[in-house]
Parts: sequence; C-alpha cells; structure tokens
Amino acid sequence: MFIQIHTDNQLPSDAERDSQLEEQIRQRLARFEGRITDVEVHVSDINGPRGGAADLRCTMEARVNGIPPVAVAEHGSTVDRAILGAAKKAVRALDHQLGKLTDRKGH
Repeated sequence: MFIQIHTDNQLPSDAERDSQLEEQIRQRLARFEGRITDVEVHVSDINGPRGGAADLRCTMEARVNGIPPVAVAEHGSTVDRAILGAAKKAVRALDHQLGKLTDRKGH
C-alpha cells in the first residue's frame, strides 16, 4: 500500500511527522492491506491566508482493487486530528463498500 500525503502551501511540511502519520494510517487500514493499492491524503487550511482559528480539512482517497476509489473528508484543529479522523471514516467506508460487494456475490 502506497501512502502519499500532500499539504497546501499554508501548512508547514515535516518529513518526520509525515512518516509517523503514514504509519498510523497504515495501521488503521491494515486489514485492507491486500486490497488497497494506494492512499492519497490532501490537507488544506480552510481559512487560508486570512488566519483565524485553525480549521483544517483532510480528504483521503483509497484506491481499492475491484471497486471505485473510496473518498472521505474530515475537519480538524490539527493536521494529526484531521488525518486520523479521515482514516477512521475511510475504515467505515471501506467496510461498507466491501460488505456490499461481499453480500452481492453471496460470500
């Protein structure tokens, strides 16, 4: 599973933090390891250059063999919270999609 994290130019990027977040995403999506080919994460500051309270949006797209990509979005006050919240939503969405696929095939 290939995980790629993108941040907009309003957020500082830190390679060490990104690798820790990649590992946490990998752990949360571990049971889908054989089905997911890659995960793309985008984090952006909704307020942009206006400043104000931190309001971050994370969109996560998981590409899975045999079904269309699963995309989720989550808001958070920190990059970590936004990404981990999106990972939780992705697990639920993948469970739902793969469950429907299993039910349809009767397995």
